[in-house]
Amino acid sequence: MSKRIAIFCDFDGTITERDMIITIMERFGAPGWETTKDQILNQEISIQQGVGTLFHGISTTRRDEVAAYAQEVAAIRAGFPEFLEYCKEQEIDFWVTSGGIDFFVKPLLEPYAIANPIYCNGSDFSGETIRITWPHACDEHCTNGCGMCKPTVLRKFPEEDLFKIVIGDSITDLQAAKRADFVIARSKLLKDCEALGLAHAPFVTFHDVIAVLQQLVKGEVFQ
Repeated sequence: MSKRIAIFCDFDGTITERDMIITIMERFGAPGWETTKDQILNQEISIQQGVGTLFHGISTTRRDEVAAYAQEVAAIRAGFPEFLEYCKEQEIDFWVTSGGIDFFVKPLLEPYAIANPIYCNGSDFSGETIRITWPHACDEHCTNGCGMCKPTVLRKFPEEDLFKIVIGDSITDLQAAKRADFVIARSKLLKDCEALGLAHAPFVTFHDVIAVLQQLVKGEVFQ
């Protein structure tokens, strides 16, 4: 491949086995959180509005409890350490682009010493309930209310220099997938890629991701 590969990888349900926001809400969410979740997935409300609403229902006094629970129950998808090593060996750029929240995303990734900055949402615990902040919100080219806008992040990197790969699983990855050169997908995102005819390959573990990358590096084409 003539271009340098740059990977933009989701966190919840991709690096982790389960979506950590949903996992946290199942334990700490306010009554009615399931309705908000469904509205996000059905694209009835924006991701930014929905995620903000979900965490607004949790008291800031539970910060340490929520963070500890995330550390306790999070399972990192098989093959992730080997995948990071492969990226390093092949000089593949790797960026985490997460719709998750800094206070649980960054501690969970800390053991892996990821060199590049992690793109995710912020948090403010100064009030009575958790307020989500949006340091990577949509630019002037996006009106989807992404919260952590993955298409905006992709636009920061020059098109002519990079072969951009998005790895993800859900609605938060769809707009970025549409802008990518290639998508490695599972769950809902895989169905969306199939429906939209996006260049893609499926994965279950990061061992699968390595196998796909090996083929791409060789110049093999996926349909």
